[in-house]
Amino acid sequence: MNSTKKRASPSDGQGRLKSVDSDIMPHIECVDRRVHRRALPKEMAMHWIKWAQIPLIWTLIMGVWAVGPVAQEPEVTDRAAAGEDNLFTTRFDRRMGERSFQRQCSRCHGQDAQGNDETGAPDLTTGRFANASSPTGVFNVIRSGISGTAMLPVAANTPDKDIWQLVTYIDSLSANPADFDLAGNVPNGRQIYAGKGNCSNCHMINSDGSRLGPDLSRVGERRRPTELKSDLMTPNAEVNPRWWTVKVTRADGSIVEGLRMSEDTFTIRLMDQDANLWPFLKSEIQSYERNQESTMPSYEQTLTTEESDDLVAYLFSLRKERTQ
Repeated sequence: MNSTKKRASPSDGQGRLKSVDSDIMPHIECVDRRVHRRALPKEMAMHWIKWAQIPLIWTLIMGVWAVGPVAQEPEVTDRAAAGEDNLFTTRFDRRMGERSFQRQCSRCHGQDAQGNDETGAPDLTTGRFANASSPTGVFNVIRSGISGTAMLPVAANTPDKDIWQLVTYIDSLSANPADFDLAGNVPNGRQIYAGKGNCSNCHMINSDGSRLGPDLSRVGERRRPTELKSDLMTPNAEVNPRWWTVKVTRADGSIVEGLRMSEDTFTIRLMDQDANLWPFLKSEIQSYERNQESTMPSYEQTLTTEESDDLVAYLFSLRKERTQ
């Protein structure tokens, strides 16, 4: 009698188990392993798909969060939308325009958009342009350039949307007096400027005053009232490198201090309190030290709230008169 081992096998459909010879079992187990190997990658794939859905869901959530507020943002300024063709005047459009400006325009116009005398690039913060008098005009200048100048056209495949966003950003750089209701009194502010404030000791308005501080003849075109108030109360909060001071120790040990007029790898030039210019070769001095604080004093303890409001109102009124 052949003594073969038996083992339970799948049902024969009537509740009875079939017997399978042990000789056949290795083949069944081999097939079973192959089936298992085929099934395993599928199970793993489903596992990874399940986990991959998590970052996808978060991406969708963050996308909705980021896009949602943009659609509700108000226009940056009515003037930006004055050109009926400009449909891109939200704060989001302004930010995108600023990014484009920093990438493509700041090399000539400066990162602060205040122009460059050496390249002939105009100041874009005044709201007045020689070749455009409206948002549509600015759009056309950016699109087509200005013949015979360094103002080149943008690439032909630049979308109109990108240019309009640039227009919105440029328009936001200039302050429109009609947009502000100031508490201060301009005539009173003029008196404070010339008297209690002693502003003319350092600043100049229409060639009257000193060169030891920024020219304020058209300061209202480049600074908003809140910025002017900050300049008066906390002058060290934001100091342009042009107004840093430098202390130079010369080869003989004597010291010269003044405003940092210019500096490069090999030279440094400063202006002292008497408006004398001092150029130095860095290789011929012992040392030099920059002071990045403002030379302007704070008026927080000097002026009352009403007086500072009056001075701000006067400074904000300083701008070039529009020609009719």
